[in-house]
Amino acid sequence: MKKILNIIFAFILIFSLKSVDVIHAQNFNNPEQAPVEETFEATVTSVLEDSETKLSDGEMQIYQKLELIVKKGELKGETIIVESGNYALVGSQRYKVGDKLIVLQNQDIDGNDIFFVSDYVRRDAMLILFIVFVVIALAVGKIWGVTSLLGMGFSFLVIFKFILPQIINGANPILIAILGSLFIIPVTFYLSHGLNKKTTIAIAATVVALIITGLLAGIFVDAARLTGFASEEAAFLQVASQGAVNIKGLLLAGIIIGALGVLDDVTVSQASIVNQLNEVNKKMSFKELYGRAMKVGQDHTSSMVNTLVLVYTGAALPLLLLFIDRPHPFLEVINYEIIADEIIRTLVGSIGLILAVPITTLLACFFVNKKKK
Repeated sequence: MKKILNIIFAFILIFSLKSVDVIHAQNFNNPEQAPVEETFEATVTSVLEDSETKLSDGEMQIYQKLELIVKKGELKGETIIVESGNYALVGSQRYKVGDKLIVLQNQDIDGNDIFFVSDYVRRDAMLILFIVFVVIALAVGKIWGVTSLLGMGFSFLVIFKFILPQIINGANPILIAILGSLFIIPVTFYLSHGLNKKTTIAIAATVVALIITGLLAGIFVDAARLTGFASEEAAFLQVASQGAVNIKGLLLAGIIIGALGVLDDVTVSQASIVNQLNEVNKKMSFKELYGRAMKVGQDHTSSMVNTLVLVYTGAALPLLLLFIDRPHPFLEVINYEIIADEIIRTLVGSIGLILAVPITTLLACFFVNKKKK
């Protein structure tokens, strides 16, 4: 898991470069050994000066002179004095003693050392939260908590070792997402829910619903003329990969993988409902069993669709606030690709989620009824 956290951290570091805090070094214990384009971690040991500075546009910004000691990298053990706040930044930070920072070292055109504090070191907080998550999962889930964690680890393994490398190497994102899902679905389902008929039915229903979701996503992404370039990250990736990544395909792959996470809950729950109803009354006909299971499934669907909408809304909250702050006509707002992406993602995912309920119920009732005969 530490390796996974390091990989996640690397992605955070890459995409944070667009908002870096430029810091000039004032002193090195051994400056002639300072490497070019070095990334290292440093800890603030002292705040030598803390005030505000006036920028050229008249705005006030935090200014600090900091003493840092390098913890990792070729400069490990070196102490540097740096200034922060000389340049206009969005959301400038006030650092304090003990803060762990990611620092990038480079040289300007004159050969002078410049340093970019790109972000805080967040691994410690994430590790603590992960430990809390594991402890609660094991305390509540017991043995199934252990197997669920193994399933989660396998999902990360497939994503980081197969899906992402294949996409970055120019493979078709949709095909890779589907292949990756076909690996993830059976392993994670059986680990989380056991090797039984209920889980097998849920797997079959998930695959069918996922195929429908993928087809709908392809149709409506094309119909809406979505390009996948609505975010800055997509444009950055296109430049970094020199056009090797199919950005539109990446959008579709994201929809497929996102839907997979929700379908797990719906299909397994619905298959379990059919089994439990059958255990209570084995004399129920196919029609009655299907009807009773669907009544429960309809309630589940309503809550899950609402959850899906709120999740996507929460992710896009800063963007929505931006549009509210600068009012535009509603029809104009929803036409922006960055908004249309989320609308189509939400609707396609919700349709796949809704259809998964009758598909799972039909399959489960069919196998239960067949077993009776």
